[in-house]
Amino acid sequence: MGISRDSRHKRRATGGRMPIHKKKRKYEMARQPSMTKMGSKMIKLVRGRGGNLKYRALRIDFGNYCWGSEKIARKAKILDVVYNASNNELVRTKTIVKNCIVQIDATPFRAWYVKQYNKKLGKTKEEPKTEATKVEAPKKQSRHVVKKIAARDFFIDPNLEEQFNTGRLLACVSSRPGQVGRADGYILEGKELEFYMKKMEKKKKIQSCQSPHLNIIF
Repeated sequence: MGISRDSRHKRRATGGRMPIHKKKRKYEMARQPSMTKMGSKMIKLVRGRGGNLKYRALRIDFGNYCWGSEKIARKAKILDVVYNASNNELVRTKTIVKNCIVQIDATPFRAWYVKQYNKKLGKTKEEPKTEATKVEAPKKQSRHVVKKIAARDFFIDPNLEEQFNTGRLLACVSSRPGQVGRADGYILEGKELEFYMKKMEKKKKIQSCQSPHLNIIF
């Protein structure tokens, strides 16, 4: 028996069996899920109906992530899978699917913010002062550029600003890795970020309250 996307093999809502009036069709055929994992990029081509190609990502570690409020996108590394509304098993196995919540590297966004607003985000590690270390000269900028940067209005979500201290940002995957071979998405902000932060805190409390299984040896 192959994987099929039809509903003829299912029972009615009342529990009665459906009469089989036709066989399976090629266009109802389904395939095994890709179960995309974190790791060095590995994509497999799959021929679909009409000669179209699907890009099945078996492993992926980078993606383009959009910072909606600032209207920019940067390529960032995926560091961890932290939440999935559909199945906790996908979090345990670090499986990347659409709408899963991941942690991405904050470095490219921090670098852009410094260049755009001349303001550093998050804590940076201070190197020990030695004679060998060279003192960096201040970057030369014209008065026009300095005035232009100062005139820019900037506001950042406090919850998002806290994440820059850890160097990891929460983001949602909006593409389908098993279909297009990419793990692109957007950074969580505002109400959506608060929602997922509460969900993850609740999940941690439940896990801490659960008593570990006792290993009894007879």
